[in-house]
Amino acid sequence: QVQLVESGGGLVEPGGSLRLSCAASGSIFRIDRMDWYRQLPGKQRELVAAITSSRSTNYADSVKGRFTISRDNAKNMVYLRMNSLKPEDTAVYYCNANIQFSRDSRWKQYWGQGTQVTVSS
Repeated sequence: QVQLVESGGGLVEPGGSLRLSCAASGSIFRIDRMDWYRQLPGKQRELVAAITSSRSTNYADSVKGRFTISRDNAKNMVYLRMNSLKPEDTAVYYCNANIQFSRDSRWKQYWGQGTQVTVSS
């Protein structure tokens, strides 16, 4: 079994910063792309940032220049550093990873349970 567990969410004032972490654990042979998504109530989940195993990154236009995604392949972790936070960044943030649990197994996507980020004064 594979689990993704996010941490680091919370309440922050506009202009503040937070760092989200996501740890992948279980039977993991290899992790390819790792992403951060977010979801507002009543809205579709949207991609915020993505990072490949070679650390190539991609960001949503709304967070470019403010958010930074990074990963530690040795620890099977992905991070999202969020600076200059705005009220519209308020959402539940989810970690997603494409994981292979053995050399011959298929790749499978896994999701974390989500962590709430609230930006408010």
